[in-house]
Amino acid sequence: MIDAEDYKEPSCPFCTDFYDPKSKDTPTLTVPIQRVIEKLDSYFSRNDYEGAERHLLYWLQEAEQGNDRRGELAVRDELLGLYRKIGKRYEAMKSIERCRTLIDALELTESVTAGTVYLNIATVYEAFAMPEKAIEFYTAAEKLYKKYLSADDEKFAGLFNNMALAYTDLGEYGEAEKLYRQAVEIMKNVENGELELAITYINMAHLVERRANDGSVDFDTIDELMCMARICLDGYMPKRDGYYAFVCEKCAPSFGYFGYFIDESEYKKRAKDIYERKE
Repeated sequence: MIDAEDYKEPSCPFCTDFYDPKSKDTPTLTVPIQRVIEKLDSYFSRNDYEGAERHLLYWLQEAEQGNDRRGELAVRDELLGLYRKIGKRYEAMKSIERCRTLIDALELTESVTAGTVYLNIATVYEAFAMPEKAIEFYTAAEKLYKKYLSADDEKFAGLFNNMALAYTDLGEYGEAEKLYRQAVEIMKNVENGELELAITYINMAHLVERRANDGSVDFDTIDELMCMARICLDGYMPKRDGYYAFVCEKCAPSFGYFGYFIDESEYKKRAKDIYERKE
């Protein structure tokens, strides 16, 4: 199973329209969010999590010193994902507390921004084996998304994919399957959505195995799902960057688990070649 921390970080509205230049809460915009995230992606493309943490903590300090509370929320939201990836539970929980405080203080509780932060909070709880708590925040995110976004918005696909993992951990396999299928229908119509589709198909394959109550596994369905994942990974045409490497690396063990050892070796090699590529 590919876990919540292995999905692409939910798209964040901070990068474009989060700042209100007239807001009294941001007399000085100290955090250049778009540039911060672009640099963060460069660290992730090299698997340099230490560098990513230094980078975010620097800008967190800048935001705090400049009283840029919106910038602080943006940086802390990124820290949620990083701490989840590297297993820093204490730091992640502290960031959750501060994010919730900032959302209330900035009067953002009724916004897509809050929904995205709640989604990231939920993935933290899911990663640290608290699926019930994760469902609480996934549900809060879904409520806001339904209020402000169209039903085919790709943010729903990320939400449904991650929520399905929590329901799987709770043994509610029917609900998990429904959410995965909803995510697939959305991502099929999203440009360059193949990588998220590959992850979803692989998790659906694991779900088929996991829900086999009588020990009789539907290997034909698993084979079909893994084939669809392979098509997505091989047919991905945009730049094969750090995120492509990340997805290949995370998908490879599942191919091996289900007996597709040549595929497993190939995707590991693709990831290794990208990570080792000179800047």
